[in-house]
This record gives sequence, C-alpha cells and structure tokens, in this order.
Amino acid sequence: MTISMNELSEKLKSFIEQTKWTFAKTYAETWPHEYIVQEKVDSEIFLELANHVDKYGYTEKFYQKIVIYFDYNGYTYWHMENILNRCVERDTYHRREIDGRLPFVKNPEKL
Repeated sequence: MTISMNELSEKLKSFIEQTKWTFAKTYAETWPHEYIVQEKVDSEIFLELANHVDKYGYTEKFYQKIVIYFDYNGYTYWHMENILNRCVERDTYHRREIDGRLPFVKNPEKL
C-alpha cells in the first residue's frame, strides 16, 4: 500500500492516538505544545513517524530556523532529534504570523 503526503498508515495513526503526549512546560505560555521522547515509546514506530514527517512534510520557518512540519487531524507535528512535538494547527509559527498573533519573545534567536 502506498501512503500519500497527507495520509498516515493505520499503525502510525494508532501510535499517535494511543501514545500519552506530555504538555511541554518550556515555552508553555508562548508556544503551547506536546511532545513524546523516543526512549519512552516504541522506538521503531517513533522513527517511522519522524521519517514520515521528514518525507511528506513541508518546510516553514520558526523565527530564523527552518523546520519540517506535517499536519494531521488538527495537529502540526515536527521533530528534533529524539523528540516528536505537536501543537494544534492554528498555533504554529507560520499560521500565527499570518494572523498577526505572534507572541512577544525577548530573545527569539535563542529559540
């Protein structure tokens, strides 16, 4: 079975839905999001989802950084090394920038 850009395999859908996502306390007020850590979940499926994000995602900026994002079921996903993050789609940097809703951040270059 071939998976297209906007689809996920049933295994990945199940992983997303059944995994306990942790609300991130860092940047909670300005950039609310949740995350999972590779070492605390099924590593093989974690890597499969991270690879799917990289392969089928789109690039956008987060301040000066370029990040690969993937939208699924109302959330935007991205990963950084051994962490997968997600936030509601409307709270991504690029959507908030378009809407004029970027939060004030004292030192954005440190993000």
